[in-house]
Amino acid sequence: MNHPSDLKYAATHEWVKIEGDLVITGISDHAQDALGDLVYVEAPEVGSHVVAGAQAGVVESVKTASDIHAPVSGEVVEVNTALEDDPDFVIADVEKLLSNSEYEAGL
Repeated sequence: MNHPSDLKYAATHEWVKIEGDLVITGISDHAQDALGDLVYVEAPEVGSHVVAGAQAGVVESVKTASDIHAPVSGEVVEVNTALEDDPDFVIADVEKLLSNSEYEAGL
C-alpha cells in the first residue's frame, strides 16, 4: 500500500494534504483496496461547508457503499469533476488526524 509521508490520515481512512491555504482530501489506499471497483462517487458541492468528522460524501463500489467523512472543517472550493465520469479515478491518484506511522499501526 502507498502511504506518502506528506499526508495526514484520519482514523476513518480519509487523508489530507496541505498546500498553502488549501487542504486536499482523499481516501486511503486501505479503503480503496477494501472497496474494490468504484461505480459512483458523491462529492460535496462547491461552496458547501463541511465539518470535521461529519459525512461529506459517499463512495459506492460493486461490493458496498461507504460514507466519506470530512477530515477537517472548511468550505469546499473545488471538487474533482473527473469522478463523475470515472469513479475509479479516485483510486488513481474525525477531528484527530494521525501521522503516517500512527495510521499504519491502526491497520
